[in-house]
Amino acid sequence: MVREAQPAHFGWTPHHGRLEVRARMTLSPRSMASVWMAGLEDEPERCGEICIFEVFGDAPAAIGSGIHPFRDPKLREEFSAPALDVDVAEPHVYAADWRPGRVDFFLDGRHVKTVDQAPDYPLQMMIGVFDFPEKAAAAPAHHVPELAVDYVSGTP
Repeated sequence: MVREAQPAHFGWTPHHGRLEVRARMTLSPRSMASVWMAGLEDEPERCGEICIFEVFGDAPAAIGSGIHPFRDPKLREEFSAPALDVDVAEPHVYAADWRPGRVDFFLDGRHVKTVDQAPDYPLQMMIGVFDFPEKAAAAPAHHVPELAVDYVSGTP
């Protein structure tokens, strides 16, 4: 129940720029970690997403990245998770260079891919670790997934 209306506050909401995250993660087959930029949905169609990385513990070398349109009619699904020669338990720099009409994705400064589309409105950064209890048999009950972030950087 809302007792007192509060003004909207979104914090850091860039509209284009280079976004970097240096992180390492410890995952099990029942967990995942991700960093993404999501639309504010201040208008319903301004909800697209730039996924900087998404890693599932049952396929830790498959580093997912790309665009999810959700309800943004100007965007199309363009996401892939290629197997890369990387140990996600070690720190790596995941980056997206977001410009009008395109996003370039990088891992440790190495270009991974380009998508020729991009949200054209401010986005907010989300950092998350997820556990999937329905996959409990896939990992020891005591395992706690971890996403350790050394830094987040954003430049116009």
